[in-house]
Amino acid sequence: MTFRGWPSEALEFYEGLEADNSKTYWTGHLAFYEERVRGPMLELLAELEPEFGPGKVFRPYRDVRFSKDKSPYKTHLGAWFERGGYVQLSAEGLAAGCGMWQLAPDQLERYRKAVAGDLSGTELLEVIAAIEKQGIGVHGHGSLKTVPRGFPRDHPHADLLRHKGLTTWRQWEPAPWLGTAAARKRVEEFLRASRPLREWLDVHVGPAA
Repeated sequence: MTFRGWPSEALEFYEGLEADNSKTYWTGHLAFYEERVRGPMLELLAELEPEFGPGKVFRPYRDVRFSKDKSPYKTHLGAWFERGGYVQLSAEGLAAGCGMWQLAPDQLERYRKAVAGDLSGTELLEVIAAIEKQGIGVHGHGSLKTVPRGFPRDHPHADLLRHKGLTTWRQWEPAPWLGTAAARKRVEEFLRASRPLREWLDVHVGPAA
């Protein structure tokens, strides 16, 4: 099958789910979800696989074991690529991200060492600047209020040292192009623009132990 985008009803499906996050609503719309929401995502992943690797769609069920919110279903559809990248569809439109969201302790140690380095840290600043020039945001996650222990407070890369994760992110509001193959082009261009950040992280941080 060829990816042709998502129908406007796909976003309306999530609007309905936000209003009625119940098994009754989910079961009543399951066939639509499989065909018009999840189906196009699978088609998109298949078409982008040659460049970004195999993709996987996340399960629609929330993990409510440790949450006060017991709503059973996610109000968005998310998928990720093996070589880096994330795509999300919701009532708010289409979004994409790339990078490392939450670094494990061993990854965080390597990240801070690389950020503090003159060459590798400067390289990361240049990578971020080049990505932001293309209108894509680069965001830190789990950030500390101050520079972590062992590093001077006035370190030239202090802001980056505070982060425990680093990703690109872009959100597109609902528009007619979302129902066409142009949606693939937007995701594709975003992932290509974000690739230098993912490559820096792969080289200097790598997978968790």
